[in-house]
Amino acid sequence: MSNRALRILIADDQHFHRMQIERTLNQLNYYRVAPVHTLEELLTLVEYSCESFDLLLINANLATDSRFDLLDFCLDNRQIDHALIYDSQYFPVIPSGRRHKIQVSRAELPDSAAIQRLMLQVDPPRFNAPRPGLQWLPELHGNC
Repeated sequence: MSNRALRILIADDQHFHRMQIERTLNQLNYYRVAPVHTLEELLTLVEYSCESFDLLLINANLATDSRFDLLDFCLDNRQIDHALIYDSQYFPVIPSGRRHKIQVSRAELPDSAAIQRLMLQVDPPRFNAPRPGLQWLPELHGNC
């Protein structure tokens, strides 16, 4: 069961890409999604947000023109818990100790399978464990 309280931010200059990603997230039962189309909007939302974002999905091309260091932003910003940087043809290697937080993809747009795998890392399934002190009765066989 997905955590519907997760806050997800999509940053891409192409409307179609934002809508495709948001639609895929909605199909996975994630609805707290904020799409933005410029780097400035992204920075404003992250800077003035009261709560951190659980996931940022961002097109790397948003940062290439402005010479903005997207990797450092994602790694060092406490308002970003996880990030997927896609459409990144020339991106530096992520330090091994930080790969749990940042993923990089060369794909122009992450497909639904890639987003589903990402969400399994961001929002791992929780198993319903028995409560402490609760005793399970053995199955009864035929003596009713």
